[in-house]
Amino acid sequence: MAEIVVRIHDLVKRYKDIVAVDHLDLDIKEGEIFGLLGPNGSGKTTTIHCLLSLLSYESGDITIFGKPMTPTSYDIKKDIGVVMQNVAVFDQLTVYENIDFFCSMYVKDKKKRVELVKEAIEFTGLEDFTDFYPKKLSGGLLRRLNIACGIAHKPRLIFFDEPTVAVDPQSRNKILEGIIELNKNGSTIIYTSHYMEEVEQICTRIAILDGGRKIAEGTKEELKQIVKVTETIEIETAAIENSVLCEIRGAEHILSAEYSDHTLTVCCSGGSHNLMSVLEILKNRNVMIGQVYSKLPTLNDVFLEVTGKELRDREG
Repeated sequence: MAEIVVRIHDLVKRYKDIVAVDHLDLDIKEGEIFGLLGPNGSGKTTTIHCLLSLLSYESGDITIFGKPMTPTSYDIKKDIGVVMQNVAVFDQLTVYENIDFFCSMYVKDKKKRVELVKEAIEFTGLEDFTDFYPKKLSGGLLRRLNIACGIAHKPRLIFFDEPTVAVDPQSRNKILEGIIELNKNGSTIIYTSHYMEEVEQICTRIAILDGGRKIAEGTKEELKQIVKVTETIEIETAAIENSVLCEIRGAEHILSAEYSDHTLTVCCSGGSHNLMSVLEILKNRNVMIGQVYSKLPTLNDVFLEVTGKELRDREG
């Protein structure tokens, strides 16, 4: 059974009269890429800051690697890497010097550090930019430098807070591939993003926070079982009679059927042959059809259903 790397028990954090984290319980296992999601004011950022012992809190317990996490838990912190959304590097240092500086905070042996910095540079694809200063780097390369600084000491636990914001698709793919590779090499990852497709692509388990509470948790497959609409069918057709709509609405597993702008939209709940059932009704009623689409629920659908908010609203 996998070790619990991070355990949060009954965590409460207040800002005067505002409860930012409300009796939160969370376990993150070794080897996971754990997605932590939440809309504006969900308490996600506050939770991360409490985890890193950057904030005090009213009550609750936080353990990392089986030990209590405190501001002076340097034995724990040496095995943690942090890649925050805001790039944190020194403009006065080159790419190599930046990575070496951050690595030196954890690794004092200069000979060992040379090898670690080299590996971090190769891992992030910065070999051709080691003598560049940050101001000369593109947004994507700057993000890669930020990651190299956070992971050069080979931490067991790495926090990634929206690492792909405002980067080009090629750099985004490079970053995501790098995170998966870090995980394969033994690092447990805590990942936050407002790009739901990224979370679907790389996260093994996900928790959704809202109002400081955990309102949903599981694999992406488990979370998708929460949503009421399990399939949305769209069928292009020039015309459709109300009697046909009524027949479709009365079929098993059909939640709704609406016709607008030459498109029949059918929402289903459960069932594995909904599309075939709808097409059979249309065929029997001699309805001419064009293109047909069937869409299964996404994590964004789950997020919207459990929070009532769009993820892209941005959280604080």
